[in-house]
Amino acid sequence: MSDPAAAAVSFDLDNLWSYMKTHGDSGWEAYPSYLGRLIPDVLEFLDKRRLRITFFVVGRDAAREENRLPLRAVVTAGHEVGNHSFDHEPWLHRKPKAEIEAEIARAEEAILRATGQKPRGFRGPGFSWNEALLEILADRGYLFDASTFPTYIGPLGRLYYFARSRLTERQKEDRKGLFGGLAEGFRPVGPYRFRLTGGRSMLEIPVTTMPLVKTPFHLSYLLYLGSVSPSLMRTYFKTALEMCRLGRTGLSFLLHPLDFLSGEDAPGLAFFPAMSMSRAKKRRLVSEAFDLLSDHFSIYSLNAYAERCLSLPALAVRGVR
Repeated sequence: MSDPAAAAVSFDLDNLWSYMKTHGDSGWEAYPSYLGRLIPDVLEFLDKRRLRITFFVVGRDAAREENRLPLRAVVTAGHEVGNHSFDHEPWLHRKPKAEIEAEIARAEEAILRATGQKPRGFRGPGFSWNEALLEILADRGYLFDASTFPTYIGPLGRLYYFARSRLTERQKEDRKGLFGGLAEGFRPVGPYRFRLTGGRSMLEIPVTTMPLVKTPFHLSYLLYLGSVSPSLMRTYFKTALEMCRLGRTGLSFLLHPLDFLSGEDAPGLAFFPAMSMSRAKKRRLVSEAFDLLSDHFSIYSLNAYAERCLSLPALAVRGVR
């Protein structure tokens, strides 16, 4: 059982180049960025609502001088930073353990230098993770992992993504674990502890999906529904929140950059759902979603949420497999 009154909010700060890289688009090697205009807008939105959340930062971005000022502003505004790997490769879980550790360590160092804050949590790009990664996080003293995405529809999302891309067969092979497999749907939707070797454990905070049916309700998915019908989006989100409340499931609510950007801000990313929506309409729907979330739950950063979870005596412990 998790804290039924609490909701953690996190933001995966995926940059333009990382989307291009995963999608197989040329030009990503120049590391084009929208962080300089995105971050001030997001911080203003959160500040107006007096919210403090966790931003998962990619190490490559933290290491680049042009991103230092906006990333430092995240921490100055009172938010937390988490580790989102160094090179944002959704096939991270396929790498040897030494390479996974190097990814985590390089990102950790770059994020600390850029922001002055050391990450205490990790989320794998594309929800990539494995047992070796969890062991590395435990060795490095991380408070939690937040890489699991318990839904049955991950393979459908991957098929859609591949259909809208220009990936080679080799690139598709690298990305075959993107968004997880069918087995991910059998994992819990609420927090629990992974049992590791040597009697250790690692707190896992999944990106929460709707209890029982395991369909997503992170903000990008809600905006996709909102592009079809705002009424449908509201009804679906209210249902998900009520099911979490009735099931006493505290939740982890996920945001992405494209939730705050329109097609005109990032023309090369028009293949993503809801990118044809105007900036004004998207902002209205985002505001509605946060109004609903705030009506049902108290909102915390992931670090604060993790501490609350670990204080619960009935937190489940599960094996990795």
